[in-house]
Amino acid sequence: MNVTERLPQFADAFPFESFNRMQSEALPAILERDENVVVSAPTASGKTALAELAICKTLERGGTALFLAPLRALTNEKESEWERFEALGYSVYVVTGERELNSRRAERADILVMTPEKADSATRKHESSRYAFVRRVDCCVIDEVHLLDSDRRGSVLEVTISRLRRICDPRIVALSATMPNVDDVAAWLDAVPETTFEFDDGYRPVPLEAGVRTYTHGDNPFADKYRRLYRALDIAEPHIRDGGQALVFVASRQDTVRAAEKARDELAGRDVPMGARGDYDFHTEAKELQNKTLRQSVLDGVGFHHAGLSREDKARVEAWFRRGDIQLLFSTSTLAWGVNLPARCVVIRDTKLHDPLEGEVDMSPLDVLQMLGRAGRPGYDDAGYAWVVCDAADADRYRRLLREGKEIESRLAEDLDAHLNAEIALGTIDDLDDVMDWLDTTFYATRARSAPDRYDFGGRLRERVRETLSRLVEGGFVETDAELRVEGTALGRLASRYYLRLDTAERFAALAERDGISEMDVLTAVARAAEFDSVSCRQSERDAVNAVLTGRAADVDDASHRKVLAILRSSMAGTTPGELQSDAWVIRQNALRLLAALRAFLERFGGPADANLARRVEARVENAISADAVGLTAIDGVGSGRAKKLAGEGLTTPADVVGAGVDALVDAGLTRGVAERVVESARSLPVVEVEWGDFPERIARGRNDMREVRVRSTAGGARAGVAVTVNGVSMTESTAYLGETTVPVGVFGGTAEEMEYEITVTFPELPLVPVRESRTVRVE
Repeated sequence: MNVTERLPQFADAFPFESFNRMQSEALPAILERDENVVVSAPTASGKTALAELAICKTLERGGTALFLAPLRALTNEKESEWERFEALGYSVYVVTGERELNSRRAERADILVMTPEKADSATRKHESSRYAFVRRVDCCVIDEVHLLDSDRRGSVLEVTISRLRRICDPRIVALSATMPNVDDVAAWLDAVPETTFEFDDGYRPVPLEAGVRTYTHGDNPFADKYRRLYRALDIAEPHIRDGGQALVFVASRQDTVRAAEKARDELAGRDVPMGARGDYDFHTEAKELQNKTLRQSVLDGVGFHHAGLSREDKARVEAWFRRGDIQLLFSTSTLAWGVNLPARCVVIRDTKLHDPLEGEVDMSPLDVLQMLGRAGRPGYDDAGYAWVVCDAADADRYRRLLREGKEIESRLAEDLDAHLNAEIALGTIDDLDDVMDWLDTTFYATRARSAPDRYDFGGRLRERVRETLSRLVEGGFVETDAELRVEGTALGRLASRYYLRLDTAERFAALAERDGISEMDVLTAVARAAEFDSVSCRQSERDAVNAVLTGRAADVDDASHRKVLAILRSSMAGTTPGELQSDAWVIRQNALRLLAALRAFLERFGGPADANLARRVEARVENAISADAVGLTAIDGVGSGRAKKLAGEGLTTPADVVGAGVDALVDAGLTRGVAERVVESARSLPVVEVEWGDFPERIARGRNDMREVRVRSTAGGARAGVAVTVNGVSMTESTAYLGETTVPVGVFGGTAEEMEYEITVTFPELPLVPVRESRTVRVE
């Protein structure tokens, strides 16, 4: 079917002249009907064109299309690819967590591109003017809808689609790799049989031969990696010798580098003809690579690809692999979901991987199938070859996966309480009937009806949801009344806002009710969060954990949470032991999110001083800065490195920076341009001044006197907590904007000979060290 004849208005949006057989069969359902569409088709069969067809129909009607991509890297790729739509006069806008949202651009966009996580966040805030654009989505294209079965992300995708359908009821076009229970997904999305398609491997442009190869398992995991590597090279070598290319998937970023280095030596020893060292032009191109190891490797025809490489290096590797300059490429699983980068031969070397939050886990069956689907280059190969290398004990499991595929299951049950709480907190559910209506919009309900034995509910699905709602009420997350209306509480709204597990939210709320919490209390509350329950603490790490925590009082007994606490504690000083480094980054990033949530809980249920403490702990964990200099991180442009430079010169507060001036910052090692920006930013932060006025020095015993103390900022303004104590006992505490505020202080002649009045100013949203000033009044 010719593109120009079928879509003359949008012909330039497609990078080919004719639709293939699969695309031609699905096209009428997309263009000539209005129902939701579900398409299951083999990898590399051309599903992206179906997404673009749905987008074209939406644009033709003047509507807005939303494309949900499984990975952030893919959203960026679509932004580049869909410049074709920009050239036709349509606006494409990518909304990701790494970019500042331009709500005006989002509102005016014809095509929105998001990940499920960002769409979840946006739909949770759909009533705000900033995210109002999600209310006008006319068509939602779900790329890789089989992500519903993903352990961590599946439930997010599921509830986001259910919520979007309740908000604006867009047309849904769901695209998937081959899945046995496509009818369940179609039933969930109300796709009729005429718009539900299940294309088998006969529609695959290149036939696939897939199988399992085993290796002899030893006692040394490190040696086992090389046994699997040699097995993978045995499989790939004949294809490389025949002019084909091989793609080998390994468990981690570091493994891609190590495997590439070893493979270069091994293939050279086997005298496999590879590489382009004699190609002057390619040699010149390779010099542009930022990664030195990669620069050396690609000249021998071996490359590696992972998320830690620069965007430019990844793009070059992809281009050279397509061009054939790289014959053997090692990658992590992210490449399987992202760039269309097929190879004649695909090998999965590692079926198990180390997850910092879960320990050693099996690779997701979805990932396995997605990787194997990359085998076979359309237009180059007559067949694709895909192999799983695994221990003999796992071989039958993988053979069954290759033979039968993987049915898509709902993951909502694992976090049902948190997701139901979120819907109530958002106001999309008002009463018990709404709860049941919401349940019916989930894939969870559809799949439970289809396979009740697997979901272990029998006919009790609705009972399960009622029980969950009761637990939310008992836990204080939800309130109900006599008419069975439901409403989220402050606790429930905060748990939803910060995506917390509910037992973590309860722990944070309990901490907020305590008086006089410490830095260790804050760290311990985060380390004990349920989000870290599955962290693996290997035997080799326990001595390092104990060394960090020796002599520090902490109510943490189990190894998982002790490891988290040790990483957080050592991160504050920048002294994380080498044994803990491999997992530290992931744990730290999750902890920073939890610290931000804890700060909000402390401010809501405790007070501004406790919130400020959590904010300072958060800044120290992120920037590895001392307690006295942590306020420097409130200055825009000052992170760990610059804060340490400034503190080394005795500048520990924003006020110090302003007082020192640009020249002093240049002397401290900053460039003049940076120094000027830092000083300017520091001026926008508050500098507290307490004016006691005619506050008395003495008072007669038994006499009371009311005075006013003026608290103001001589620089920028911010929300602040102002507390007054006398002899350590709290008198008043209030929150005000500084600016300026006046604090009433009662001076009274009690039984003590002296009364010490202290005013403390804290900033709950800024990591500034509290300002304390005191006056002593003698009682005569």
